[in-house]
Amino acid sequence: MPGADAGAEVLIVGGGPVGLTARALLERWGVRTLLVEKHRELSPFPRSRLINVRTMEIFRQLELAERVTAAAFAPEYGRIRFRDTLHAPDFASAAMIGVNGPVPESPVTGVVTSQDRLEPTLLGAAASEVRFGVELLDLAEENGSVVARLADRGSGEHTRVRARYVLAADGANSTVRERLGIGTEGPGAVGRVTTVVFDADLGHWSARQPAGVYLTSQGSFLPLYPEGGWAWFTPTPEDPDGTDWPRLVARSLGAEAKVDVLRVQHWSVNAFVAERFRRGRTLLAGDAAHAIPPAGGLGMNLGVADVHNLCWKLAGVLRGWAGPALLDSYEKERRPVAHRTLGQALENSKMMFQVQDVRREQLGAGPGQIPDRIEPPWSEQYFAQLGLVLGVAYRSGAVLTGDGKATMPPETGTTYVPTAEPGHRVPHLWLTDGRSTLDAFGEWFTLLTSAPADWRSPATPPWPLRVEPLPAEHTDQWDLPPQGALLVRPDGHIAARWSAGPPGHGTLHDALTAITSR
Repeated sequence: MPGADAGAEVLIVGGGPVGLTARALLERWGVRTLLVEKHRELSPFPRSRLINVRTMEIFRQLELAERVTAAAFAPEYGRIRFRDTLHAPDFASAAMIGVNGPVPESPVTGVVTSQDRLEPTLLGAAASEVRFGVELLDLAEENGSVVARLADRGSGEHTRVRARYVLAADGANSTVRERLGIGTEGPGAVGRVTTVVFDADLGHWSARQPAGVYLTSQGSFLPLYPEGGWAWFTPTPEDPDGTDWPRLVARSLGAEAKVDVLRVQHWSVNAFVAERFRRGRTLLAGDAAHAIPPAGGLGMNLGVADVHNLCWKLAGVLRGWAGPALLDSYEKERRPVAHRTLGQALENSKMMFQVQDVRREQLGAGPGQIPDRIEPPWSEQYFAQLGLVLGVAYRSGAVLTGDGKATMPPETGTTYVPTAEPGHRVPHLWLTDGRSTLDAFGEWFTLLTSAPADWRSPATPPWPLRVEPLPAEHTDQWDLPPQGALLVRPDGHIAARWSAGPPGHGTLHDALTAITSR
């Protein structure tokens, strides 16, 4: 075997939305990456369908939000409808909060779109090298780096690539996680599902009663693209290869329809969180770190937030303004979020089955006893998850209170209450120039204050830092005195808060030193 090629600073394994987002984020930091994906092309299957407001905020930072929205469904598709058959009237319905319309807590709106529409946009967001059809076989640390053994699935050629770090986003059946011997916690595989992508003349009907998901007793039907196309999700039969899928789809539609089946995919529904997110110079993200059942559309969004948390830390370590110990904060911050998200997804599944069970009981009562609608007690909670996606708060050494001590964030729930306390995402408010507070963040730390002259100091190298004037009306909303300040991390989470002016020349320097473990 020849010596290892010095391939990249960060080797990204996996070319789904999480790996592609990491590639785009790291490129903005000037980090040289190589992404390898074992499939020969981007996935042709729709897979994930919901991009929530927090992910859209991240895409806004990458200047991708408008392009993603342009290819997505209109906001009125941000709804789930429960029906006996696809063509029957709703017996229950719920809005996807933050997707079915704007919310005041964010400058963006989430969207319903298919993963195969999103991935080409993410691929085009960076210029660094991508190798399709290349599979990671093994990896090992040596001499302050990671050496990965790769195989070209077309030619069979084996190569070795050396990287400073590996970011594993290679899915629920992660080869990297398995090679590292990292176990998982949770139920594991909870079902087998088949996705059937098909064409049928249903557009005129769905346009009158739009939804991102139509949940029926025959399975879930999802419109794929604004211009047409459908997917059907159904439990995988015992003999999937011997199933007449066009006939089965047509029968499940509950109406006469000509069905043209384009693709069929069988997959496992997994539910787990990895026992750890890091081993040495290798870090897990996305489904490799946590597999989330699809109810609620939380999985892909959780993975995008993972790499948004991780990439600035990798950049800091690689560029020398952060110590390697900063990477320990990734697991401390993101693993609790993964557990809470898995719990919410399992609860969503339970609530979804609950309403179907109630309906089956009603249908069994006989003619004349079936009500037109069900009003389940959770109708205002299903997809009302802003607290889970915008209210995430971190506790780690990378978050300080004004006196330099770690802060304990409150637990988040379905309700989001904006707060400017350390550990939380900075609340969205409009600045005087029409920008959101969230637009002030990027490849730097940001000091938000209504007294910028008092806080400007040349004694902050080597950290990238910008001082952003904060309108006085916002300091009142955030209970921040006029001379106070918030130090915000590149991922938009508050790292430190001072209620008074800078108490000493080294205050900011000392805080950045502590936060970045330098």
